[in-house]
Amino acid sequence: MVTLDIQEQILDKLNALIVVVNNDGSADYVSKAAQNLLGYKPDELLGNNWWEATRFSKPEGIEVKRKLLNLFRNGNTSTQTFEHVLKTSYGGQKWVRWSVSYLNDEQLIGIGYDITEKKNSERKLIEQNEKLTEQNKDITSSIVYAKRIQESILQTSESIKQVFEESFLLYRPKDIVSGDYYWFYEDANFKYAAAVDCTGHGVPGAMMSMVANSAFKEVFLNKKISEPGLILQALDEELEKSFSKNSNEPFNDGMDVGLIQINKTTNELKFSGAFRSIIVANAGGINELRGSRYPLGFYSGVNKVFDTTIVQLQKGDHIYLYTDGYVDQFGGENNKKLNKVNFKELIRTASEMEINEQEAFLEYSFNNWKQDEEQTDDVLVIGIKILIPK
Repeated sequence: MVTLDIQEQILDKLNALIVVVNNDGSADYVSKAAQNLLGYKPDELLGNNWWEATRFSKPEGIEVKRKLLNLFRNGNTSTQTFEHVLKTSYGGQKWVRWSVSYLNDEQLIGIGYDITEKKNSERKLIEQNEKLTEQNKDITSSIVYAKRIQESILQTSESIKQVFEESFLLYRPKDIVSGDYYWFYEDANFKYAAAVDCTGHGVPGAMMSMVANSAFKEVFLNKKISEPGLILQALDEELEKSFSKNSNEPFNDGMDVGLIQINKTTNELKFSGAFRSIIVANAGGINELRGSRYPLGFYSGVNKVFDTTIVQLQKGDHIYLYTDGYVDQFGGENNKKLNKVNFKELIRTASEMEINEQEAFLEYSFNNWKQDEEQTDDVLVIGIKILIPK
């Protein structure tokens, strides 16, 4: 037979705080664990002292006592579980998880376990999460501001339409800012368009797009080079100068570029690509013009040659410049890349539509393929319809 002393020893070993409360709210029994947990001797917590000594305010003790007695008086015999803070004899606090049960018609028994360490860990985690959330808000605010800066260097739809009246621009950053960049330009004899895919996406890609903008302005506006292949060479040199200013080490940044020049008098197309291709669509079908197997940047010190392809365009032909974000998007039933074959089929279908419908069709097709998958990369598709030369 287990004696009362042995029961006390077992409870002490379990380090459980046992409190028996009678139907008028007084504590009839407090186990020895109270001394280890709260610093009080059990006798100091008997009667109404249990509610006054272990609470940080008298109203708090009265409120807890009232809720507990309501359970008792309403005849609720199910076990109730809850957590709250108790004040220690030295003014500290301990979190206790209680299981309160109906003992008999006149008493309730509460068994409490110290969960202070767990609660402290939870509090620290909450504080860390709040700090991270605040930091994330600051970072996001900075990136949103960076988007405004990036948008200020990108040409507007109105300015693009001034160069190519019949055109569309599908521009969809993966993140808030983009590593894809586009350039449109017109002089007395030629019209130009470029689709640029900078290293990375997000903030690093956006920083590269700023470098690209500076390089394009230098080559087109100051150097006034007109031949597409030579333009790419000059852009490559500008990149190398930009990245080698403060370092003698080789740089591993760069961009892929598809660049076209259209003669305003003859509609002759000249194309040069740095690791990028373009698509020409007409009554004869789909024709992919491939660029040279060099990107701009990356291979410092390598002698690169960017070939130029010449095609005679006819009224109604379409030209499509693009980065690899659309083609590389994961989706579909098997969560695979869209791939270039499917992209060409979409271009074939789009080319039969009016130019103002093509952007919406390609965006719908992209979303339909992607579904709930994360966007893989920045997306840029430029479509241009050839008109009669003026």
